[in-house]
Amino acid sequence: MSNIQISSIEEQSSPAALHFRLQSCINSAARRALFLGRRRVIRELPFSIEKPVKIMEVGCGTGDNLRQLARWFPNSFVIGTDVSSRMLDKAYHTTADFWKRVELIKEPYGAGSMRFKGKLDAILFSYSLSRPGSQWQELASRARDALKPGGFIAVVDFHDSRFTWLKTQLSSHHVRMDGCLLPFLTKEFDCLASETRTAYGGLWEYFHFLGRKG
Repeated sequence: MSNIQISSIEEQSSPAALHFRLQSCINSAARRALFLGRRRVIRELPFSIEKPVKIMEVGCGTGDNLRQLARWFPNSFVIGTDVSSRMLDKAYHTTADFWKRVELIKEPYGAGSMRFKGKLDAILFSYSLSRPGSQWQELASRARDALKPGGFIAVVDFHDSRFTWLKTQLSSHHVRMDGCLLPFLTKEFDCLASETRTAYGGLWEYFHFLGRKG
């Protein structure tokens, strides 16, 4: 019925995997409320609609972004990686209409992903660099290796908050919001677009970043 492939590496008992199990219980409305700017970052990818491109999302979760990528770029091949079997099961159903152009891979991206070295036109991180267990320097380095020369990295994620209690609360749930991600990305990639925005009257900031492999 479907040729979506789920390449499996033994599920981790790490904070990341445990957190993703909880994430799988969060409904779509809650995700939209917390994870702002996801549609926008997809539409900022500078590809013509007709171009055949290969795009990966790291930490694809329930597959909402994969579905949007497949819709927005009808000649694309889309790859989603995640460490959670439950998330990938949801992504399988979310992307079922695009089964010919979607591959799902179960593995931690930072380990064992050299199969894509120099093969991807774009990599998307949507609230995955700030997630638990995310060694963001390593992930950015891995993304650089996987991109073709001139390939793009697109990121939307939490940035910072002026409220210490909020940052402490998020940190206790293994989510970082300390303003470190965006400056690092602007140093590692040629910056094409970068913007921070406030959420819910200034409760926190999130950012968009579009960069290119030099």
